[in-house]
Amino acid sequence: MTEQNTPPTKPPQTGFFGNLVFNIAIPVLIMSYASSEEYLGPAWSVLVALAFPLCFGIYDLKKTKKVNGFSILGIISVLLTGGISLLKLPAEYMAIKEAAIPAAIGIAVLVTQFGKKPLVKMLILNDQIINWDKLNASLDEHNANAEFNKKVAVSSYIVATSFFLSAGLNYGLAKWILVSEPGTTAYTEELGRMTALSYPVIVIPSMILLVTALIYLFKQISRCTGEPIDTFLNQ
Repeated sequence: MTEQNTPPTKPPQTGFFGNLVFNIAIPVLIMSYASSEEYLGPAWSVLVALAFPLCFGIYDLKKTKKVNGFSILGIISVLLTGGISLLKLPAEYMAIKEAAIPAAIGIAVLVTQFGKKPLVKMLILNDQIINWDKLNASLDEHNANAEFNKKVAVSSYIVATSFFLSAGLNYGLAKWILVSEPGTTAYTEELGRMTALSYPVIVIPSMILLVTALIYLFKQISRCTGEPIDTFLNQ
């Protein structure tokens, strides 16, 4: 009796619904409706609200058994938000923090483009999407590696633009909404409103650019290899 080889199982992925509930919905509800003195108060409402995305991020790292820079950045962002709020620093600090993280990712995308492992490949062409062994073999066969790398560079500029756009929108949204005195109930409610608006105002435009970069690269893969993109997609 022969022993069959089973393909390695991929770590479980966190669903969109879980991210939405723990990172957006619950913190917004707590900061919007429990920040008055009769409930949690401004300070405790921020702590309790931010505990959900922080714990969810740690749980996600443990569940997927994979440490990546974006999960770490998310946890750092939550800790900075809590620290700035509890120290009652001016809203300008929160605006800078909101803009700094996506801007840093955008810069990293551009810088790594000149190295051996462009960050854009991890963002939109990771091994969960593309069978890189098969793609690299086809690129070698068609002597198209240099041409494909040029296309990856173009997609890197598109992806970096999406993060720079997010940084600008983050900063503008924070400056527009956070107008009350830090440490007050009104400020905490504004923080909840800013979190709620971040998805439609920031994520949607950024996602449009990311999808544009992905579609562009899919088309370039087909052109460089002469084969349909389905040939290289992981099922």
